[in-house]
Amino acid sequence: MFETIRNHGKPVYAILFALIILAFAVSGMSGYESMFNAGPDVAQVDGWKIKQTELDAAYKNELERIRAANPSVDIKLLDTPEAKYATLERLVREQVIAAAARDAYFETSDQRLANELQSDPTIASLRQPDGKIDKERYKLLVGSQGLTPEMFEARVRSQISSRQVFKGIQGSGFTTNAVGDVALNAFLQKREVQVVAFDAASFASKVTLTDADLETYYKANQALFQSPEQANIEYVVLDIETIKKSITVSDEELKSYYEQNQARLATQEERRASHILITSPKGAPAADREKAKSKAQALLDTVNKAPATFAEVAKANSQDPGSAVKGGDLDFFPRGAMVKPFEDAAYALKKGDISALVESDFGFHIIQVTDIKSAKQRSFEETKPELVEDVKKQQAQKKFAELAETFTNAVYEQSDSLKPIADRLKLEVKTAANVTRTAAIGATGVLANPKFLNAIFSADAIEKKRNTEAFELASKQLVSGRISQYTAARTLPLADVKDRVREKLVVVRSFELAKKEGMEKLAAWKAAPATAVMPTAVEIARNQPQNLPAQIVEAALKAETSKLPEFVGVELAGRTYYVTKINKVLPPVVADDATAKQGRVQVSQAWVAAEDQAYYDMLKERFKTDIKMAKPVVK
Repeated sequence: MFETIRNHGKPVYAILFALIILAFAVSGMSGYESMFNAGPDVAQVDGWKIKQTELDAAYKNELERIRAANPSVDIKLLDTPEAKYATLERLVREQVIAAAARDAYFETSDQRLANELQSDPTIASLRQPDGKIDKERYKLLVGSQGLTPEMFEARVRSQISSRQVFKGIQGSGFTTNAVGDVALNAFLQKREVQVVAFDAASFASKVTLTDADLETYYKANQALFQSPEQANIEYVVLDIETIKKSITVSDEELKSYYEQNQARLATQEERRASHILITSPKGAPAADREKAKSKAQALLDTVNKAPATFAEVAKANSQDPGSAVKGGDLDFFPRGAMVKPFEDAAYALKKGDISALVESDFGFHIIQVTDIKSAKQRSFEETKPELVEDVKKQQAQKKFAELAETFTNAVYEQSDSLKPIADRLKLEVKTAANVTRTAAIGATGVLANPKFLNAIFSADAIEKKRNTEAFELASKQLVSGRISQYTAARTLPLADVKDRVREKLVVVRSFELAKKEGMEKLAAWKAAPATAVMPTAVEIARNQPQNLPAQIVEAALKAETSKLPEFVGVELAGRTYYVTKINKVLPPVVADDATAKQGRVQVSQAWVAAEDQAYYDMLKERFKTDIKMAKPVVK
């Protein structure tokens, strides 16, 4: 098909355009969405399909978030089937709640969306001095998530609507103190236990394996010994920074730009001031405001009589903890940095002057201006580095649109190589080895972009090693790539993975021996408790686990205690088998008032969470939720 397009050009474009218009008229956008959402379904909610590629991308983001928050954590330890399934459950939950919001006609107004965005500290940090959001930085921010501003805002709007689904339940859920106390007593109940562990590692020396054993295990578990599909790739990136490097600016251009922007390039006037603040919030009662004002007036009278004592008075009396220790000093500030009443007063004073009382939303200020930096016109030489950067950026932005079209056309028309466009636009052809369809942990930039990776691993790119189309990864950033060498997914030969096979089978067989002995001991000790030889007893509770695994504590506290001693067995992750002997049920520790109060709050929260879960389970059934991925079995 693509050869026909390349050979016949415009006539084929016209036919394709007509077919596209017809297809849109018949089936709408959904048909085209399905073309680009390749991969098997892992779940379905209310007819909406969650694809494997979507799950892979979400899972990678989860691991990256954990890595960013905890750099010392080995992410490989968290990269488990159970963690991936948990990510899928989260995606399913989002879709179930979104379906419920649509069904209930929950909508988010433009004003509500604006309020939500403005309350986000990351977006708030993009504000310019005039109070408006820097649109270019905003595009870059959302673009780093693979979204356009419209897509990002649609997602936030959906999240706001979805939150309304559970508001009624969360707002009405509660428990009585009596119920809370019963649950708290159960939580604080203690039991005396003895625990013995049968660890697989202790049995490894007893495992003997033949080549036939290894081959049998290898054949039964070939999925464990696969090498994923990989590719060595080349790619080129066109962005503003790359274009700037190719631009040379003459002194004439710089001088012309300097003359046109002298006012902007001048330094602003700045004031240095100290203040004494007597706090009185705007919403405080009138009597409290008047009391604060009287106190401030008394201090003003003091410093007016002896201006040289201003710093000493501020240090002793100002209720602004940040500046009081410095004698009220606020350092230099330009216009726009302080609340308006404060700024207006400070900029109306001369150096050394002390203001009258200045009322703001924070309370009452006494201001003394201690220094003034007048606005100054900076020379051409002073501003030259800044001018070069500004002019290059402006020229690069203008040039990008022209070069973007050239880039987009060239990677398509000369699809067997990236070198021609790289040479033409002076771009670097970058390379990456062993790239996989799902971004590697720690990958950044192009190599972390799911859209780009899906294109690189498309059938056309793999089979014919053609350039991908030009993708816009972020505002004013285009990329195209191609495969230079491709290796399909394959099961590695037994000879190459024999040591890994042996290691895994030793663990399996060791645990089988550990579990077998543990279960034999469990049965024998249940029959004759007096014969049990176990470590020293410890007292455990849910809030006092004594360094025992949570599963062991939970099993011991749930065990039937009508007849003691009682024995329970628990296996953990295919590694260790535990036998626990419950000797005594001990009364709970009596909770003090603070603990009891906190416990009741936690019980109430758990109650609401349980109601939430029950409501969510009902919604899952109502919207025909189907998770196609098998849930991993935790051993």
